Amino acid sequence: MAFLKLVFLIFILHSFMPIPISSTPSLNKEVFAQIRPDFLDFAKKPEIMDWMVGIRRKIHENPELGYEEFETSKLIRAELDLMGIPYKYPVAVTGVVGYIGTGKPPFVALRADMDALAMEELVEWEHKSKVPGKMHACGHDAHVAMLLGAAKMLQEHRNDLQGTVVLIFQPAEEGGGGAKKMLDAGAVDNVDAIFALHVSIKFPIGVVASRPGPILAATSFFEAVINGKGGHAALPQHTVDPILAASNVIVSLQHLVSREADPLDSQVVSIGKFQGGGAFNVIPDSVTIGGTFRAFSTETFVQLKQRIEEVITKQAIVQRCNTKVIFHESSSYPVCFNNKELHEHFRKVAVEMLGVHNVVEAVANMGGEDFAFFSEVIPGLFFFLGMKNETQGPLQSGHSPYYTVNEDVFPYGAALHASLATTYLSENPPKHTSPPEGSFHDEL
Repeated sequence: MAFLKLVFLIFILHSFMPIPISSTPSLNKEVFAQIRPDFLDFAKKPEIMDWMVGIRRKIHENPELGYEEFETSKLIRAELDLMGIPYKYPVAVTGVVGYIGTGKPPFVALRADMDALAMEELVEWEHKSKVPGKMHACGHDAHVAMLLGAAKMLQEHRNDLQGTVVLIFQPAEEGGGGAKKMLDAGAVDNVDAIFALHVSIKFPIGVVASRPGPILAATSFFEAVINGKGGHAALPQHTVDPILAASNVIVSLQHLVSREADPLDSQVVSIGKFQGGGAFNVIPDSVTIGGTFRAFSTETFVQLKQRIEEVITKQAIVQRCNTKVIFHESSSYPVCFNNKELHEHFRKVAVEMLGVHNVVEAVANMGGEDFAFFSEVIPGLFFFLGMKNETQGPLQSGHSPYYTVNEDVFPYGAALHASLATTYLSENPPKHTSPPEGSFHDEL
């Protein structure tokens, strides 16, 4: 009889004990099937929305250029501290890398860029840039706010994560190659996949766009000083005219695309800089030209670079001038390539959250993004987040002094970030069953 009482007591105690959540992927899919629909609702709460808007406006008022984002980084770290999220700092001068979850594989990364542009803001509003000659004219302030919003949701569900979400707050996207520096600093060591978004004026609020394969081009800049011999314009026979040489160079460069490139292999060569001379009747000693070239394959990109140098130097020789071509390697980005499997994952998650009609195929364009450095090394997915609202009037394109962000987009970006990460972790068990001791992130 005493034995039966003991068995009954054990049964009663066991009934009231908390049941541990299984670490099996199947159960986690069920867990996140309940969590994911709540992400968008959570992000739309007035207190969360106002918090993200407040962060974005603080950053917008104090824009900082590449590798100068010290105050932006300080704000990010303060918010991560309040949420109890561990992080590494500094990474690539001003970058911050946060960690949410187990600290063990699988690892999935979410990236936001932080830097502003060197231009004067011409939008008159309460939170206009307070720094002369600097402006957030590409939405990076919004990207930071949305990633912090995602971090808040992920931290709330940190005990349910079957792996680790890596938060990458990156400096110097605008020509400084900050992604490459973060890569070199180990920001994505052990990371299996990485996602990033960019706000877009092309698509309405609630619509996202991406595509598998190349989505943005490999890009670089070049410059050449063409040296001749100056003199009076009335006596051209006594000069070696660098303006004429530069003009021939520019015309010949356009033939690289129109006559040498496969029409089905998209390429661009554009001259945006031409400096030389200061008087109507004087032929200058030298002319400086500069431009950009872009392509959708590494092979084409390398070939185009070689031909640009050949055309400039040899055309200059034809006109009795000499020159040297300089390529700005620090501003060169590879092709931004979307992994096919990650694109399918993105599409599935976005359709579930936004509906099939709000997930569209993006058209690849010749713009560049240094997210390409990440996607060149690990599977990556870059997508556009629509923020157009016809009732609020047209939005100006990025890099315009009249650029504005529709802050109503914030819940969508934050929720998609969080959902992409959680579902990736639940659907991708660790690749390594016995990782080397100490090889993963012990910041947690």
